[in-house]
Formats: sequence, structure tokens, C-alpha cells
Amino acid sequence: MMRHLVVPNREVEAVLGHVRARGWSSLSHRVFSSEDGHSRLIPLDTGAPLELPAALEYPIEMHEGVPDEKIETDWLSLLASEVSQQTIQELGESWPSNHEFVGDMMIVRIDDKVAQFTDSIARAKLGAHPHIRLLLADYGVEGEFRIRQLKPIGARLADRVLAGPSLEFAPPELLTTEVAVKESGRIIRCDPTKAYFSTKLQTERLETLALAKELREEIGGPLRVADPFCGVGPALATLLAEADLVSDLLATDLNPDAVKLLMSNLSKWDRRTYPEGAIELQRIHENRLVGMANALTLGNDSEFAGKWDLVLVNLPHRTIEFLPAIIPLLDRTSPSMIRGRVIVEESEIEQVNQTIHAILPDLMPAKPQPSLKIKRDYSASLRLCSFQAWIASE
Repeated sequence: MMRHLVVPNREVEAVLGHVRARGWSSLSHRVFSSEDGHSRLIPLDTGAPLELPAALEYPIEMHEGVPDEKIETDWLSLLASEVSQQTIQELGESWPSNHEFVGDMMIVRIDDKVAQFTDSIARAKLGAHPHIRLLLADYGVEGEFRIRQLKPIGARLADRVLAGPSLEFAPPELLTTEVAVKESGRIIRCDPTKAYFSTKLQTERLETLALAKELREEIGGPLRVADPFCGVGPALATLLAEADLVSDLLATDLNPDAVKLLMSNLSKWDRRTYPEGAIELQRIHENRLVGMANALTLGNDSEFAGKWDLVLVNLPHRTIEFLPAIIPLLDRTSPSMIRGRVIVEESEIEQVNQTIHAILPDLMPAKPQPSLKIKRDYSASLRLCSFQAWIASE
């Protein structure tokens, strides 16, 4: 899902000019018509700010982006210069049609059936996407921190595309995977080979922002936010960009590489000094508790327990398992909220909903009850879902 400007047909060309001039249009998706035919939907890049200037004050709708068929055709045409058309047709859906942009990098999955054509794929993809510096193949996640196993398969050096044997001669700076991603008007430093980060979750982060603003109205002031699985801080970037939304912050992670990048990010977002590198959890500023910590033990410490209005649980493989240990962080003297993500078998969603209800304390009767909402497929049978729970005061 991505943001689209809904623009009357007669104004589309002028608005496109504004959006493209600012670099806010999606490079890989196209404009398409509204259902009633009176408007066009213009896809916005993840780097477009949340608040757009007056010239772009049009309704915004969330939709699945429509891939730009020209780009798809371009890369397959370039591939056809090295791979026979018959082979392309025979292998059909095995070719990597989906991809993810992270800064000036593109990440693709290479199916085993087309692995022998990896070098040709790299040259074709880079040829069709001239803004991309580095192309990486994704071989899944590994280890305690679920780090993506990414391997460079192509790079752009000035006007040359390097792939296969020529990639061995690429200068190290060309192959760096630490990049700056602009999202909702904020710059996020990340490295997907060291700490989990996905641009595809921007919609999720925007939904969290909307819920946080609703919670602020409910309690009548800025929120104390706890993000005990924060990674490099993408959810916090969106929340901190909103004026008078966050007062106090607890941001922790067990991954030292993630915390190192988090410190760099917070120093920019907060415009205050933070330590360099990964540190154990400590109070950096009066209203900032940041560092490495085991989220499951925080609720046992009086310094952290019962202090937070909004708690984020962004560890979808283990959210249900960890939820009982996270709940004690909530301040139960006023309304509060847990916002989480879960990976679950689609056939078990209703059962998991019942489990969540059983774990949670009393809920606010006037608010929607927590229920898993499918956001996208994680595998053939698994679904990535999100939920929010409005917790009543005691």
C-alpha cells in the first residue's frame, strides 16, 4: 500500500510537474484513473513528506501501487539482448518482477530457476533503473536478529554497469550498504545487511502515527512512547516528526549494529547530542531512555514499568509470545495502547485474535476491539498482520 494524490483530470499535468520537480513521485509506479473516471491517482514516493505544500493540497488515498509497465518492459527488453525470448517466456514468473528500493539500492529475489542468468538480470535491471547504484540479491533472513542475507550482484560505476566478474573490481564505497532513506520528510540511516529495515512498512508507520494522534486526543497531551524492538528507529522517525506528539521515549534493541545507527538517527531527529556507537540502555537526556536492552526484562524494573502510553511491538514472529512481558510497561492510570505486528497462518487468524484478547488487560469498550488485519503475504500460507489494542485505565 502506498499514498496516492487524488487529482482532478484537468489538473493532473500541473500537479505531476510539482511532484516530479521535488522528487516526490514514485519512480516505479504509474498514474491511474479513479473508479469514477473524474480524477487520477498519482503515486507518491516514500520520501514525500507527510504534510505537503499548499500547491499539493489534494485528497490522499492508500492503494496498492500499479507498477510502471514501461519499466517492466524496458528491463525485459534489455534482458532479451542476452537471453533468448523463448527462454524468457519459458521461465515466465520465475524472473524477478518484484523489488524493493532502499535508498539508491534495489533488492530482488533470484529464483533458483533463473539463478544461472543472475549477471544478465543485474545488467538489465540496472539498465532499466538508471537511479540505482547497487543491486542486491536477497537470500532470506538468518540469525537471532533476523538479518537479511544480501549479496551484491550488480553496481553502477559512472556510466558503466558492473556485473559478474567485473563486479570484483568495484571500489568498496560503491558496494556499501549503509544508506540514507528519506521517509515522510525524515532521513533514516539504515543498513539492511546489519539491522532489519523495510521501506514496504511505511504505510504501517503512517497508520501508527494516525493512531498515536488519536491517543493523544484521548489522554489530552503528548505521549510517552516505548519501542522496545526499535531497530534503527523507523517507527520513531514518523512519530517524532509530528509536533507535540512525543514527550518521553524508551527506545531499545538487542542488536548493537541497530543501536549504533539508532544513535546517529536520533541525534538528527532530536537535534541533540547522542553517544556514538552501541551502548547499554541509559538515560541520554531527561526524556530519552535509549540503548541496548532485553525487552523482556524491562517490565520488571520500576524505572521502566508502568510509565508508557503507547508501546510498539515490532517483532512479528514472536509478538504473541512476548506480549505478556511487554504489557507491564503500560501506564494503567490512563488510557493506553499497544500496537503490534504478527506473522500467522491465515487459517489461524481468528484463533490468534482470541489469544490476544486473553492476554490483554481490560480494553476500552468505546474503541474498536483488537483484531488482526492482513497487510500482505509473508509466504504461501503465512500472512503479515497488524493490530492495535486500546487499553482501559484501571
